[in-house]
Parts: sequence; structure tokens; C-alpha cells
Amino acid sequence: MTKHDTEAIRHLIARQFNSVCWTPNNSADWKAFGADFAPSAALYPAERPARPQTVEGFVDRMNGLAETTLHTFFEAPLGAVVHVFGNVAVAAAGCEMTENGTKVSRGVEMMLLVKDEGGWKIVAQAWDTEKHAGLHLPKELAESNYDLS
Repeated sequence: MTKHDTEAIRHLIARQFNSVCWTPNNSADWKAFGADFAPSAALYPAERPARPQTVEGFVDRMNGLAETTLHTFFEAPLGAVVHVFGNVAVAAAGCEMTENGTKVSRGVEMMLLVKDEGGWKIVAQAWDTEKHAGLHLPKELAESNYDLS
């Protein structure tokens, strides 16, 4: 059961990254993005001080950026580590983000998940980027291990 659960969570992570990509001609898939979260899930962006955000608040912020300064955005999973124990799991996923076709950065997304009614949902998510000198993705999250074919 754990191998099946781990693969289901890895697919959820890939779906999350794929759903937040957009171009001027193609919108992000915010419905797919939101469907992976439990009601009242808390998101903690990299900015400090840490302030929780709702899924709806995050989507509104990203849509505002897409309409003003962030015309294209692509986020691709690199590596992930998933630990499952019964109906709870934690996942850490490295990713690479490309903004407006030129600015490339990398970050780590940490997710707390629960299994309910046969499916995995994110109950909390926090992330940070390699924005500080000396802050680099751990090897297991930086090397691509995301072949889900």
C-alpha cells in the first residue's frame, strides 16, 4: 500500500506543478490546483514574516501577477522525497521556475498530506527559494527523479 500511496502523492505533486503554468494564450489550471487541497488548507509563501494564505488567496494573487507583470510562468518538478505512515504523509519537492521566459530560479515545496476517502489532500504547504547566498537545493531534491511515464 505504501508504494501505491507514494506514487499517488508523486502524481499529485506533478499535477500541482503542471497546473500553475501559464502563457498569455493558456491559463493556469486553477481548478486542478485547488482540487488537491483539503478545505481550510494553509499555504505559507517564501516571504517573511510567515503569514498563512488560503488557496483562494494564492490563486487571486497569482492571477493578479499574470495580468500585470508575470506574463509566462513555468514550474517543473525536479526531485521529490515522500514519507507515508498510514493516512499521513510529508513530501518535499524540488522545482525549477521560469518567469517571463528569462528568470530561472529553484525552490523547495514542503507538503503535509492526509488521506481521506481514499485520496490524498494537502492540508498545509510551505515553500522557499534559493534566494539567499549559500542556500541550495539538497541533492535528492535537485536531481530529476520525476519520470512518471
